[in-house]
Amino acid sequence: MEDSLPRVPLPSLEESCERFLAWCAPLLTADELAATEAEVGAYLRSGGPGRVLQAALEEYDATEGVHSWLDTFWPYRYLGRRDRIALNANFFFLFQDAAPAQPPAEPQVERAAGLIAAALHYKHQLDQELLPPVVQRGAPQTMEQNKYLFSTTRIPGAQQDTVRAPYTPQWPGPSDARHIVVFFRGGMVKLDVLGADGTPYGLDDLRAGLRAVLDGGEPAGADAPVGHLTTMARAEWAAARASLLAHHPHNADALDDVETALFCVCLEDFAPADTQETCDELLHGDRGNRWFDKAVSFVVFADGRAGINVEHCELDGTTILSFVDALLSTPAEEHSRASGARSQGLPALQPITFRLDDALRAQVRSAADAFAQYGADTATRTVSFDDFGASTAKSLGVSPDAFVQLAYQLAHQRAKGRLGATYESIATRQWRRGRTEAMRVVTPEIVDFVAAMEDPATDPDTRRAALRTAARAHITRAKECQAGDAPEQHLWELELIQRRRGAELGVTEQPALYRTPGWLTLRDDYLSTSSAPSTHIQYFGFGSTSSRCIGVAYVLLPERFHLYLSTPMPVADQMHRFADHLREAVDELRDLLASDRSTN
Repeated sequence: MEDSLPRVPLPSLEESCERFLAWCAPLLTADELAATEAEVGAYLRSGGPGRVLQAALEEYDATEGVHSWLDTFWPYRYLGRRDRIALNANFFFLFQDAAPAQPPAEPQVERAAGLIAAALHYKHQLDQELLPPVVQRGAPQTMEQNKYLFSTTRIPGAQQDTVRAPYTPQWPGPSDARHIVVFFRGGMVKLDVLGADGTPYGLDDLRAGLRAVLDGGEPAGADAPVGHLTTMARAEWAAARASLLAHHPHNADALDDVETALFCVCLEDFAPADTQETCDELLHGDRGNRWFDKAVSFVVFADGRAGINVEHCELDGTTILSFVDALLSTPAEEHSRASGARSQGLPALQPITFRLDDALRAQVRSAADAFAQYGADTATRTVSFDDFGASTAKSLGVSPDAFVQLAYQLAHQRAKGRLGATYESIATRQWRRGRTEAMRVVTPEIVDFVAAMEDPATDPDTRRAALRTAARAHITRAKECQAGDAPEQHLWELELIQRRRGAELGVTEQPALYRTPGWLTLRDDYLSTSSAPSTHIQYFGFGSTSSRCIGVAYVLLPERFHLYLSTPMPVADQMHRFADHLREAVDELRDLLASDRSTN
């Protein structure tokens, strides 16, 4: 099916430059815009650097075997980052609480076994090509990312990371691994979940295996949990991994067990005090009870609450939403039956241990302390609206996403005294191997809307008109992004081509466009926003993207609206002001639109 999807369109250089200027203009002064326009003109001139780089990209896009002009962009975008991915890049979902007819005696074991059984059923469907294609608005969506749900692990590199995964020349076809890795109190256990013939273990068997892990006494390796190393900056972790491999040959086998495992299950020995703490633990649990490089890690707390932590390099939220919806929309017993699971006795289990010297142990402790401090230096907050949802916005005649994005802008203006660059992730899975597009939210219409709301002399009719105009402009831009008509990733890939091939192409210096106020301001996020609409999700979350950015992860459903906010601790007060103003802004905009309808 994948090859039948249309290719991601490659915009012309003129189109992207024109859109870039239009997108950054609302954030710039007149002098900043003039300086940016001048450099765009130089970039676009005949024989200029933009023309040379665009020609190279067009040639690449036409190369046999290339699926998209973004084929090289995505690995750099995710695998090229050199900071830590724990908290900075991985994202989480907090699942809805299980509601069994009778509370289980062992809620943690019951929930974890159910998630394992459901995931094994999903893998069976994936391996047998039984998963129906995802279709949105009549258009089939790419399913390519499903290949990276199981047995996929990000491998740290000195310059750029790589991915170890099935469906590759090194590992053709589906994963043949039969085990998962279970974490408990910093220890790691290899637990078989498929029998020798590939048949899933029955639910009772899985429960027995998990119980054996919990009852196993002091976990092997818990005194120096190597999982802490996955919280390090990537080049540092790459060096530490090399040291692990060089120190003792046994460590290669241990890494192989972790990296080829179908997925991880992280069992916590406590129940978080509240929803906020639960979300924080899902984002950056820091007791060595994680392997943040693993594509999929289920986290199950002592009281049965559960969620997922996802490594982002090959998996976007839309793919994980489909995965989670499939897991949680059907009882575990039905998943187990449909997968062909049967009782096979207690699954084989074996501690995964690493041989460490004093230097490696010190590195584990240092990584643990540094990440604990990093988590402590991150401020977070959950915000819930149980009296507002997508249905409310629709009843008022406004797109739900446009409504909340306008509310974000108004709240940000009131919290920080200004508008700032705002990123919104837009899914583009209708294209071959499509992922996301970077939408920039602040339009001239939003600037006018916020000004109207902040001017006490503006009457309600004028404010309503400004709101509806801004909402329409938001939807127009979102549709342009979905259609591939967005400038940022295109211009960014041209910059990356210059970095990689500049000498060969005769563009030896970074074009000045990439140092303009427009380029720097447009990409300096004050708000980084993304949504995960699923009835099976309570909260969705990720870290902020810069020293003053607020990460805004939101679950907008017909009857509720939940957000998880994150920001560096030095600007925590601004995040809390934003949250307070957001509640006021939602009520204010709702009342403004409702009063219009009540008078008609």
